[in-house]
Amino acid sequence: MLTIELSDHPGDLLSAATQRRVSAAAKDSGQLASITRQRDEARARHRWLIWLRLAIKAGRYKRTQLAAASRPSDDEEILKAGIGGEQRVARELGEHLNDDWTLVHGYRNGRGEIDHLLLGPSGLFAIEVKNNNATVSIDADVWAADKFDRYGNHVEHYPIEDRGGRSPSAQLNQPANALERFLGTRGQALSIVRIVALAHARSRLGVHKNLTVHVAVTTKEILQVVNAQHDRLDANRRAALLSHIQHDHAFHETRSANRRPARRRR
Repeated sequence: MLTIELSDHPGDLLSAATQRRVSAAAKDSGQLASITRQRDEARARHRWLIWLRLAIKAGRYKRTQLAAASRPSDDEEILKAGIGGEQRVARELGEHLNDDWTLVHGYRNGRGEIDHLLLGPSGLFAIEVKNNNATVSIDADVWAADKFDRYGNHVEHYPIEDRGGRSPSAQLNQPANALERFLGTRGQALSIVRIVALAHARSRLGVHKNLTVHVAVTTKEILQVVNAQHDRLDANRRAALLSHIQHDHAFHETRSANRRPARRRR
């Protein structure tokens, strides 16, 4: 299986989150150095009450700010887990699919990003990877997660949605619909098969009805959908589709970059 990476938005977010933590740690280190210097000056002048206050403050900095800055943040851990899920799905698909298949990672258009586009003889598949350690219930485009402890006690219930309030199915269907329309305008009309993969090892599919996408808990289940005959795409058709997908992604990336405000020069 050939793999093509068009973008790595989760990786960019992880790098930005790590940089924020490192910058905050550098700032806190500078603050600690200042407190330590003032503490030592107070000691040299035998100003014991000031010395004691600064010593306590320095200790608090070491236990809280600096200790927290040395560990990955919650955002970093979530992003790492999500990236790990995407990589595992890609790796396991590659173990089962031959060179007739191409996995396109990070395609994006004006309606959103698709984790993986899988293109092969039996069709074009859009795959959204979710890494929820929970039992997932679904009713059409309403998704929710329920977490249980190791004793089976229910401990948490929350909606599964992105920052725009979209469930995984809406998050996948919107850019997939836009891509379908675009390909149709280029003489490449076809139906994109949509799959949401629950990649966490403890993900479970609970009550589900009125599904607007396929839902898979294992890579085997993804392959069952992929191996069903959807379209018959020969090598020339696949090459044309791949070219249009790459050009469409590049168009939207350029358009998005042009919309970003320019940084002011100091």
